[in-house]
Amino acid sequence: MTDRNDIVKREETMPERSRELPAVVPLVDIYENEDEILLYADMPGVEKNNITINIENGKLALSAIRKITASGAAGWEEFSDVEYQRTFSVPQAIDVGKVNAELKDGVLRLHLPKSEAAKPRQIEIKAG
Repeated sequence: MTDRNDIVKREETMPERSRELPAVVPLVDIYENEDEILLYADMPGVEKNNITINIENGKLALSAIRKITASGAAGWEEFSDVEYQRTFSVPQAIDVGKVNAELKDGVLRLHLPKSEAAKPRQIEIKAG
């Protein structure tokens, strides 16, 4: 089983809601290459300051709050403030100290670099 499969299959259930906001599970795509696992989380309307990412005891927890600010009386409302929440198990092969994230166009990109020991390597054979 690869690390990617681990992070996909061992997704945890949603944590309990801590606020009165409705909780939404963000859609994610997960890719893996030799150097990292890259997780894309779709969280439209979220500002950078309202995102929390925690990695602790082998679990990655994403949480974000989307707040809609509008003026005037609502004539029709189909979306409102929400809290995005999702938790994954993180393989031990991830170098937690080098994890980084970026937010662009409502998509959070989370880079989970593999530790040097976990990267594939080719063994050179010496001729005697």
